Amino acid sequence: MFGYIEANAALLSEEQLSRYKGCYCGLCRALKERHGQLSRITLSFDMTFLIMFLSSMYEPEETSGEGGCMVHPIKKRGYWSDRFTDYAADMNLALAYYNCLDDWKDEHNALRFAQAKAFEGRYKKIKELWPRQCEAIEGCINSLSEIEKRSDSEADDAANCFAELMGELFVCEEDSVWSSRIRNFGQALGRFIYMMDACVDLEKDRKHSRFNPFIREGGESVTEDDRLLILKMLAGECTRIFEMLPLLQDVDIMRNILFSGVWHQYALAIRKNKEDTQVDK
Repeated sequence: MFGYIEANAALLSEEQLSRYKGCYCGLCRALKERHGQLSRITLSFDMTFLIMFLSSMYEPEETSGEGGCMVHPIKKRGYWSDRFTDYAADMNLALAYYNCLDDWKDEHNALRFAQAKAFEGRYKKIKELWPRQCEAIEGCINSLSEIEKRSDSEADDAANCFAELMGELFVCEEDSVWSSRIRNFGQALGRFIYMMDACVDLEKDRKHSRFNPFIREGGESVTEDDRLLILKMLAGECTRIFEMLPLLQDVDIMRNILFSGVWHQYALAIRKNKEDTQVDK
């Protein structure tokens, strides 16, 4: 369900792209420092957005610099980070840990099980730091599993469950005066992303007889036009809440992600699915 919250780099200015990549590199460095070299394989643009969002809301002090890494060993790359970078690194690993467990449970993927075991100790420490968020992740994964097994599940049940998870993830500081509005935004974004992912996985879920909110009882699918209409409505609600928040720093980059980037990633995923389907035939 993650992997869509990414910028459309072609529409960013050179300055914006440098800022965006700097945030991503800062997250990568935080993962290594907090959770070891292996954790860098979980690096996510989704959490890059979370850093930019929270940093724009609270405008904490930043640190910046340049450095090399295994991927870019020769040319140094700029990075920046703040206190939300560490938070996002922890959430990144927590989500990756449960994603690995979920893949093991659904597909019996031995590699994913091995990765989960490698991250298990780090996850326990993260849960001590962020119990509310980790309990939300655990609760969501368990609830989604139950929803997908029930024959009487409503189309919105799973999306609302994932929305609750994203709402808790976006609220880093519960006692903030903005926490309720931030939670509302996270929930709206989560609902939109879940349904977008369901669109992408529609044919695969039908093939394997898995739950999908766009497959009606009897196996008939919601029409493509109706699916797109639902996505546009959910995206509209998400961006409406976003525009009501006091965001100034990096707001144009975040608008790029919400108004263009997510749709660009969606189009790429749909295209890949069609190509994979043609190969299978």
